[in-house]
Amino acid sequence: MRDMHHWISSLISIWCCALPEVSSSLCKCEGTLRYASYYGDHMVLQKAPERAVVWGFGPEGVQVNVTLLGPRPQNAPPVKVTEGKWKVTLDPVEAGGPYTVIASMDQLSVNLTDVLFGEVWLCSGQSNMCFETEKVFNAEAELQLTSQYPRVRVFMAGMRQSDQELDDLAAVQQIWSVPTIESVKGFSALCWMFGRLLYADLSTPVGLVQSCWGGTVVETWSSTRALQQCGLEHDIVPRHKSENRNSRLWNAMIHPFLKMTLKGAIWYQGESNTVVNKDVYNCSFPAMIDDWRSSFHEASGGQTALNFPFGFVQLAPGVCQALGLSYNNFASTIRWHQTADTGTAPNPRMKETFMAVAMDLPDNSSPYHPIHPRDKLTVANRLTLGARAVAYGEKDVPFLGPYPQKITFINNSLIITYDQTITVRNGGGFEICCPGVEANCSLESPWKPAPMVNWSSYSVQVSSAECPSSHEVAAVRYAWMDRPCNYKACPVYCSAGSLPAPPFTTTNSVLLGMQAPNLWDRWGEM
Repeated sequence: MRDMHHWISSLISIWCCALPEVSSSLCKCEGTLRYASYYGDHMVLQKAPERAVVWGFGPEGVQVNVTLLGPRPQNAPPVKVTEGKWKVTLDPVEAGGPYTVIASMDQLSVNLTDVLFGEVWLCSGQSNMCFETEKVFNAEAELQLTSQYPRVRVFMAGMRQSDQELDDLAAVQQIWSVPTIESVKGFSALCWMFGRLLYADLSTPVGLVQSCWGGTVVETWSSTRALQQCGLEHDIVPRHKSENRNSRLWNAMIHPFLKMTLKGAIWYQGESNTVVNKDVYNCSFPAMIDDWRSSFHEASGGQTALNFPFGFVQLAPGVCQALGLSYNNFASTIRWHQTADTGTAPNPRMKETFMAVAMDLPDNSSPYHPIHPRDKLTVANRLTLGARAVAYGEKDVPFLGPYPQKITFINNSLIITYDQTITVRNGGGFEICCPGVEANCSLESPWKPAPMVNWSSYSVQVSSAECPSSHEVAAVRYAWMDRPCNYKACPVYCSAGSLPAPPFTTTNSVLLGMQAPNLWDRWGEM
């Protein structure tokens, strides 16, 4: 009877400790054998060539054995619990399943069932990443698709914050689930659509981990190390916005995942930084990516790649209206800074990254406010193209919109030559700045329209008549406003018409006496 009581108590404790949202008040988890909170039935572990990491908690000094049962069974070498934790790195497992993972000690074992091996992607950011599938355009039809993707699995971290780096999640919002209408309707639409599109291309199980919080700044998702690189050690947000204080969500919602082997991450954030540390986002965002990469690599024992693929969404329209900003260029500044001031991704500062341009997807009638456009499928399509090219090395997958390669002068006009064939939908979008203006052609300077007067398959010709001489154009920019065009109607797209040219700005260093950035070392005369 005593043994039976001990056995039942152990099972109750294991079940209880698997639910972090109740464990602190109802459970005593010390001394029990259990997995970390984000391991569970129906989960996806990272497939070969990477090695999946499985870890958890147990009584100090006890030996833990981990066994994998399924198409390719294996027994991992036993490990001892040290400082209350155990960790096993499995041998590489090819995509597929289902598997059962068994962790055991003495006479007790805890199992994970219906486990698949595939590609694991982390989805993070603020409200546009959290935006639920049930709110998108054609939500009913999208949710009906869930039954077609049983090998795409979803998990959602609970929204918690912490002053200290946590080993494990403080809460789980949704345990690992096979996709159904119920499990996906409240899940990130962008994350879900990205996952199912990726599965359609790879035919490989995909695990999606959502960890996001609306209205948050990049600083809260960044470690102290990353913030120090940009001189952001001191909080500037009000104390009542505690979730936006430095590193609080890194501590509670990213740090716990570090031991998990990932394939990559996608990110949708930046709206809140139009009003917080806007001018250093070109440092803080790349620094966060670098720190995530090195931290995941180290904590996973080198299994997560040091430069794992990182995709992000360049801001959609509606930001300035939502935040009450009278200055229309704030969103454009963040868009530019999202690329480390290079205009495109990947780039030398942000290697192994990919970007989905979203400035051509306004949704003024969104019942969730224009800052939350409902067309997440187009964004997911664009992100998936980037993942296929950057993360999976697929050749001949177009994922970059046209970007200027050369700018020349001719007959009171500028010819902007792109790096690929283009489609032109209208003649707007371009602006010029003349020399001698205040603030050296900064955001505060007067910019004048440069209407398009001609175009070809590779270039556009814009008027420079607003400046005294075409040879005195001091700067050019494109699509430099919160909402630069109507829905899918920006001026320049790739030849297929699916990928918009991203915004750019470039200044004439010769006229302004500045060090030449970006395009201006390519400027010439005809």
